[in-house]
Amino acid sequence: MKKFTAIALLSIALISCKKETKTVTKVDPTTGKTISVEVPVVDSTKTVEQPVETMAIKDSSGVYKQTFKLEKGKTYPLTTFQKDVQTMTAPDGKTQSGTSETTDEMTFTVDNFDKGIYDITIDLLGKKNSQNANGKSIVVDTKLAEPKEDQLKMMWKVNKGLVGNKLNMKMTENGKVISITGFEPVYTKVASSVGSVIKDAKQKEAFLKSFKGSFNEKVLKDQFTKNLNLIPAKGAKIGEKWTQTENATPDGKIKLSTNYTIKSVENGVVNIGVSGGIPRKSDKKTQEGVTRSMSSELTQNGTIALDQKTGWVKNQNIAVKTSQSETLSDGKQTQTMKSVSNSTVIVNPAK
Repeated sequence: MKKFTAIALLSIALISCKKETKTVTKVDPTTGKTISVEVPVVDSTKTVEQPVETMAIKDSSGVYKQTFKLEKGKTYPLTTFQKDVQTMTAPDGKTQSGTSETTDEMTFTVDNFDKGIYDITIDLLGKKNSQNANGKSIVVDTKLAEPKEDQLKMMWKVNKGLVGNKLNMKMTENGKVISITGFEPVYTKVASSVGSVIKDAKQKEAFLKSFKGSFNEKVLKDQFTKNLNLIPAKGAKIGEKWTQTENATPDGKIKLSTNYTIKSVENGVVNIGVSGGIPRKSDKKTQEGVTRSMSSELTQNGTIALDQKTGWVKNQNIAVKTSQSETLSDGKQTQTMKSVSNSTVIVNPAK
């Protein structure tokens, strides 16, 4: 009897553990392919509703679109680090190299969100420049004291005039930068900072005109739009490529193309691959018996990681290589000079 009872209890246990299932189709977030999976059928009368977390970068039938879901009162970092290593090769084969590094620190604090518009304060926190060439190193850091060398004081004073300032940015939930204001106090502070170095009024006026041309609303709007709003408005699927093209020269004859591809979406991170550059360009001219041949090329490769919950950039690591060559020949002698620059651009580097 005990044996039969045990078998009966086991049968009851097996039956009670067996649950009804159904087959559903879904998009694999890693590959972007549609797959079929078995899922348990849930009794709606016993289901407790859980709050659904809205993602900034959402998937609709495999198409991902980017918005921003930023929290009021929260601060988001945007620190940019760039390292350039340039190597020059002379006609005799001798090489000379130098390294330069630049770090720009800023943060974005959400003051308010109303009617689909973010009101954000941009804090310019710090700027650092360093160079290393021919065994000598120099550092210009706004968090350090003013350099003693006269040739470095100007850079330090300009950077010092920049940091500590605040700008106000208004941006839509879709990432469109509507306006950036607060530049006049920055211009005033920079002018005051360089006043002890530039004594001549006309030189000071010319400097400020040049500075305003490189630091203004249009320049920053273009920069932030490029760095923050990456996925096109129509959306993109995993593995799908889209391209952004911009002028590499003022006349627009040379274009820089950047290709983007969503590689994967997993663990709350959208991983985007970056490639492209400027195709090899060659030019040859002969004047007074001397032929001058020039060629140049730029390639870039890397990754960008976006936070799926907020839409904000978590980090970026892109390598850029620029190669240039110039050859002079009179038919008897030929001289070639080469220059190779390897740059790394990192956004929000790990501390």
